[in-house]
Amino acid sequence: MQSDLFLSPAQGLKALPLRDARVSYQPDWLSEQEALTLHAQLQQSLPWRQDTIKLYGKSVLIPRLQSWHGAAHCEYTYSGLRMIPHPFTPLLDSLRERLTLELDTQFNCVLANWYRDGQDGMGLHADDEPELGPEPVIASISLGAERKFSFKHLPSGERTDIQLANGSLLVMAGQTQRFYHHGLSKTRKVIDGRINLTFRYIAPHLCK
Repeated sequence: MQSDLFLSPAQGLKALPLRDARVSYQPDWLSEQEALTLHAQLQQSLPWRQDTIKLYGKSVLIPRLQSWHGAAHCEYTYSGLRMIPHPFTPLLDSLRERLTLELDTQFNCVLANWYRDGQDGMGLHADDEPELGPEPVIASISLGAERKFSFKHLPSGERTDIQLANGSLLVMAGQTQRFYHHGLSKTRKVIDGRINLTFRYIAPHLCK
């Protein structure tokens, strides 16, 4: 079902002007109160952990908490970290079902990241792991504090920033992961926590 219909204007998603990419954004996919309620519920209900990854040959704690959920085959590896999925919770499953319906795209796993304050972040990277396939559709829901999200066009080095609002939906598809790195900048400002949910699809035949 991974079709071009995911950019349906009826859903309020609008394409961002990024060359060599298919990225769309809707700031009010959830109401502000729905998003804040969901943020609080997920804080309490998910099995959060702070993992260690290999960075330039050294083991370092990642600057955020995370929780990986999905179908049993959805093992996922990045930066030397092998993640075994927890089952979907009812809250995560309800969001997955809504995204599947609205975007006409299958999702069977989700990475939840909890950025506890401005000192938590994620460096520039691409979600280009083999398990995700050559042109993955990644649906990203933001809950809580507004944060700056950056895209870097690899051929030109051009950088584009967007403020991800509470309750917003960002969808990356096509060759976005081939031509861009993306990340969440840290900030020294006093800022509340943010939870980000990135829904993906991992085909069983692509798993190691």
